[in-house]
Amino acid sequence: MPQPIPIIDLFAGPGGLGEGFSRWRSRDGRPAFKIRLSIEMDSWAHRTLLLRSFYRQFDPANAPASYYQYLRGEIPRDELEQKFQTQFNAAREEAWQATLGKTDSEEVSLRISSALGRERDNWLLIGGPPCQAYSLVGRARMIGGKGRTEFEKDHRHFLYREYLRIIANHQPAVFVMENVKGLLSAQVGGQPMFPLIRADLQDPLRVFPELRQVSRRKHLHYTLFSVVVPRDLAGDFQSSDFVVHAEDYGIPQARHRVIILGVRGDTALRQHGLLQRGSTASVREVIGDLPSLRSRLSSKDSPEAWAAAVRALSNLRWSDKSDQAGLVRMALERELRRIRPNLSVGGAFVSCQTKPERHERWYVDRRLGGVCNHETRGHIPEDLCRYFFSAVFASVTDPPRSPLLQDFPASLLPDHKNVGEALKETKFNDRFRVQVASRPSTTVVSHISKDGHYYIHYDPSQCRSLTVREAARLQTFPDNYFFEGPRTEQYHQVGNAVPPLLAHQIAKIVADLF
Repeated sequence: MPQPIPIIDLFAGPGGLGEGFSRWRSRDGRPAFKIRLSIEMDSWAHRTLLLRSFYRQFDPANAPASYYQYLRGEIPRDELEQKFQTQFNAAREEAWQATLGKTDSEEVSLRISSALGRERDNWLLIGGPPCQAYSLVGRARMIGGKGRTEFEKDHRHFLYREYLRIIANHQPAVFVMENVKGLLSAQVGGQPMFPLIRADLQDPLRVFPELRQVSRRKHLHYTLFSVVVPRDLAGDFQSSDFVVHAEDYGIPQARHRVIILGVRGDTALRQHGLLQRGSTASVREVIGDLPSLRSRLSSKDSPEAWAAAVRALSNLRWSDKSDQAGLVRMALERELRRIRPNLSVGGAFVSCQTKPERHERWYVDRRLGGVCNHETRGHIPEDLCRYFFSAVFASVTDPPRSPLLQDFPASLLPDHKNVGEALKETKFNDRFRVQVASRPSTTVVSHISKDGHYYIHYDPSQCRSLTVREAARLQTFPDNYFFEGPRTEQYHQVGNAVPPLLAHQIAKIVADLF
């Protein structure tokens, strides 16, 4: 009987990439892949990863009732771990907290060798080196804060070499590497990074010549493929061919990422399929079934105080006499009458029956009886008004869109130094962004942990930013995937992850290769 293909998962985060591969089944219904080792440095992401590894010690249909009790907050984690010591010990062998680039490379190599056991040839490496140094927003923020010279020295530019070292040393049959689209334009010292990374991935022993002496292969070469575009007549790819637009494949989010599929040159693996385009999934289709919640006031919150803060918009002064402003004004008054202060603010677990319009079988686990990590944040009264206005604006514009700062009444504009600049130059003039109900969301990134301005719920009556669970739905995490840690850390984990449902589709391509 064929054994599952072993996986080593690097820079695993909370486990989105690994989740997608783990859920892929062979034709006989058995798991096609088995994660042998996942490595993550962040303590909270590792704790999430460890819990999910525990869950995967069981067949999904036979996950213990105690797991769901923990997710519902009925028992503490210590009790769960005590009750299932054998499975948690296995999970600890799989999910390892370590920092690649700082942890001794010999120790890393020994852990990988031990995890692979006798299967040294036909295994899969997955992961995405940290991307802050490559993302466009991260790049701008880092240069602005440190200056160009310090930015050039940032060690994260070359963390991909830790991934590369493992390829050179352990020589997987296939690897899947994920990173941000900004990688295509990133430069260090005037040198474009992406051509360098491609060349290194194709010939990893060139970068680590000291490993040639212990290499099992005199010639180690990888052919790089796109998962969305076939090779051209010259047998090569343009850099842009490696960019995957997640929204084209049923993911409810406009997330554009570089995905590189590498195949070892001495294998018989040559042809592979491509991702199959699917119908677009919208925000409403995947979060519209979740319980309606009100936001909180960041100080002295109560249902009455919250409602009063929002209803203060009825006194809004309008100088714009345009037809569009008139439509927004009428809709605003109508929506203010719908405000329901008795709405819950949610919690770590909310009991409910869920049925999203899209991907129901992927998201919903009836044994859970609700959703986790569905709790609202607190906002200052002024931001509550801006969120409410923004959601109303998006509901009446045709086609629907989020307002720019130029669309706001003057009395709602933030009292920030750079607002005037944004109004003149249109730079960062979309700082309050509604996730339009009828379209995929904008990219969910780790900055969602800082504030909710870019992630405003489309329903004005809820008047809030997205919860962790809503962000996780947009990232296609199943509802029984629990994010550990303080809420800020939960947001950070979700924003840094690969959408599991996209990874699941890539898993099909890789499984067919093997």
